[in-house]
Amino acid sequence: MTTKQRGDAAEDEALDHLRAAGLALVARNYRTPGRGGGEIDLVMRDPRDGTLVFVEVRRRAGASHGGAGASITGVKKGRIVFAARHYVSHLRVLPPCRFDVVLIEGGTMEWIRGAFDAG
Repeated sequence: MTTKQRGDAAEDEALDHLRAAGLALVARNYRTPGRGGGEIDLVMRDPRDGTLVFVEVRRRAGASHGGAGASITGVKKGRIVFAARHYVSHLRVLPPCRFDVVLIEGGTMEWIRGAFDAG
């Protein structure tokens, strides 16, 4: 299995989990145009309050090197925020927004709501 296939499989698992929790998929693998931009794995909508949820999915086999959560660096967060700002710039009305992370590690999944801020 390639790295891309493993990443896609992790996103599929996260998507299934988030849908089961009531969120709706809006976009997958949203990328900003040009080099050096950002990407958002999943853009979801929480129908309870209309929140737009930008989701980063990380999979690691184990906790060595800090695990899946440690792989989301400040630079990575910055790229996600950049892509989210680009995404919402095309909307007529700015909904409430949130940045979530889904960590898949050693066969377990952890969904962290509001994992970081855009600031």
